[in-house]
Amino acid sequence: MNRRIATDGVERELFHAWIAARSLARKVPAPVADHGGWRVDTASDAEICRYLFAAPEPGLEALGTMIDRPRIFLKLCAGRDTLAALLPDRWDVTATGFFMTGAGAGVGAASLRAGYSAGLSSDGPVSHVRILAADGSLAASGYAAEAAGVFAYDRIVTDAAHRRRGLGRAVMAMLGAERRSADALPVLVASPDGHALYTALGWETVSSYSTAALPVGEG
Repeated sequence: MNRRIATDGVERELFHAWIAARSLARKVPAPVADHGGWRVDTASDAEICRYLFAAPEPGLEALGTMIDRPRIFLKLCAGRDTLAALLPDRWDVTATGFFMTGAGAGVGAASLRAGYSAGLSSDGPVSHVRILAADGSLAASGYAAEAAGVFAYDRIVTDAAHRRRGLGRAVMAMLGAERRSADALPVLVASPDGHALYTALGWETVSSYSTAALPVGEG
């Protein structure tokens, strides 16, 4: 796989691989090519579908003009201003996070403070980690899926009451230990809050990642 880092955006094959692995982790349909990017038909209460683009494409601009109802999301590997410039003013555009790769990031050992316990479950290529507090409440969790030459981390979450205790690192370490192929490139999209953690763990920022949606009630 060509892993060349683009100046503004992500190499198409790598981005498609991440979408495919993320779809497995979330148990949603596989991505299909559409308008120069990919469409995932999530069909949830909050989201009809999403269109994802590795870099700006004419098809993205066309969708911005065509779409006339909320709950359809446009995702682009670029900064907020880049995405906003491609769309009519009626779209709400936010800087969602960062596309990152972890080729040089160490997995490390999962270490938990006293009072916490961890569990790991697997379903084919998908792994799920849950860390529980002493009272049995969920303190941290995360998923990962290995597919198409990548190992995609997804939904790495630490409850606000349990942050700054190394739980995020522990989740990443436990999931990373489940990677079957040494050639599978670790990838993820980090939230602005999570970006610092992944950078400290040795992850490399490839691109900004932005989202556009029509306000509820539009259309």
